[in-house]
Amino acid sequence: MTKLKLRLQEGNSQKTVTVHQDVFTIGRLPQCDLYLPSGGVSRYHARLVKTPSGLWTIEDLGSKNGTQLNERLISSPQELQDGDVVWLGDMCLVIMLTPVESSTFKQGVVSPGKTILRNVKQLQEQWIFADNIDGDISIKDKTIARLKDLVDIAKNLSAAASIEEIFSQVQQVVFRYLNSIDRLALLIDVSGCGNLELLNAATRKISDQEHLPSDGSWISRSICQKVFDEKVAIQTADAQNDERFAGENSILVKDIRSAMAVPLWDENKVVGVLYADAHFSSHHWVEKGEEELSFFSALANLVASSVQRWLLAEKLRSEEVIRQRLERYHSPAVVQQLIAVGALPNGRLPPQETEISILFADLVGFTAISERFTPTQVAELLNNLFEEMLQEVFACGGTLDKYIGDCIMAFFGAPEPQPDHADRAVTVAKGMLTRLETLNAKNFWIEPLQLRIAINSGKAVVGDVGSSQRVDYTALGATINLAARMEAICPPGECVVSEATYQMLSQPSSFLEMGDYRFKGINRLVKVYQTKMH
Repeated sequence: MTKLKLRLQEGNSQKTVTVHQDVFTIGRLPQCDLYLPSGGVSRYHARLVKTPSGLWTIEDLGSKNGTQLNERLISSPQELQDGDVVWLGDMCLVIMLTPVESSTFKQGVVSPGKTILRNVKQLQEQWIFADNIDGDISIKDKTIARLKDLVDIAKNLSAAASIEEIFSQVQQVVFRYLNSIDRLALLIDVSGCGNLELLNAATRKISDQEHLPSDGSWISRSICQKVFDEKVAIQTADAQNDERFAGENSILVKDIRSAMAVPLWDENKVVGVLYADAHFSSHHWVEKGEEELSFFSALANLVASSVQRWLLAEKLRSEEVIRQRLERYHSPAVVQQLIAVGALPNGRLPPQETEISILFADLVGFTAISERFTPTQVAELLNNLFEEMLQEVFACGGTLDKYIGDCIMAFFGAPEPQPDHADRAVTVAKGMLTRLETLNAKNFWIEPLQLRIAINSGKAVVGDVGSSQRVDYTALGATINLAARMEAICPPGECVVSEATYQMLSQPSSFLEMGDYRFKGINRLVKVYQTKMH
């Protein structure tokens, strides 16, 4: 049996990499077993393969610049010898093959720097079903005791409602069972995008808690990411002397000695990582490493179920908050669509430029009404009127921007694109005026009411705008400013539209040209069209 190492020449420096698997890929992509971020190296450049007879070969994977073995370009798999020189583009590797005595790998013997790496499925029952007799305790008794422990842990975790409660239970169990652990961390993929976030961490000694960096800088992210991506459990008794971590600067910089990490997986979904480490090398793991890693993995499986429930509860709470906020602006159908497509990063709709039609509907004579009636009566009038008019807006898939005193501001074409946004806006205007006529006939108010409605179309920036304390979903831009100015020239009980809106209408014949107007802040004449809705 031979052991393969690669000596990488980088300028004046050298780096040694040990090949641990039978198929070893080399390339420019980070997911390669040997990552070479060089322009001369292809994404998947070459691979090393261990044959059934124990020999090592190298094969080019169709790279752009080719693979050279001892200055000869290879086109088929070639056997490697100790001292061979391999060039991949502009990167040089020296092959180091050394014989390994089989006695070194006797069962149960683990070197202090060895890393235990296991598929989590292999570890699920290993801790529960003991494989030897511990003192006077039989295998059966020990198995029953461990099953009882896991049942108790599962009961406590199932009762935990918050992530803090979940971690508190985990912390108690880990520090009780694993004396070798100094620090513990719970990392969760909250967004579901593969981005691990540190949600909780603790140390065995309460006095050390204040010295634990809250940003998680003490954690080996490379170990955690490998555990998460590949669904494997990792344990190293002495990372500083472990050849597997020779290229991991974070291990050295963060002074990580012993480390253990397992995935939180529930059925086929990995939701996070449970991570633990110690400042000093844990020689205890040389004898008990496999057993403790099995327990850590079994515990993580229970934790995963609790975390899944917490994530689901958080998602439902978040969606409810979003729904309640969006229902102020959109029809229920649009709200459901927005939530379904997940277009709400951090619960916000980011501002973006889009083409819309903006509508302003203003109550005629509101100032006089305010002077003749009490504030309570005026508020009741506006509430009832807005309730009626908003039904027309939502019926056409419109978005309520805001109420400005006695004015309704709504737009069409966002957040979901609506190619017929101009037609929708005009339909709503006609519906508002018709509905108000019906309400007047039913003595909706002490005296008949009238609206002025103005519509303009064009580009606008639409999205959530505001501070961390308050955010409003609104439309901004010159298109909105012109619509607001046009509302002032609209005759009572009518609707006016700009030329931009008029040109977009599928049936513009119901509008008559009103004339060219100049508005404050707009350095051009604007053609305006009007129509009576009676």
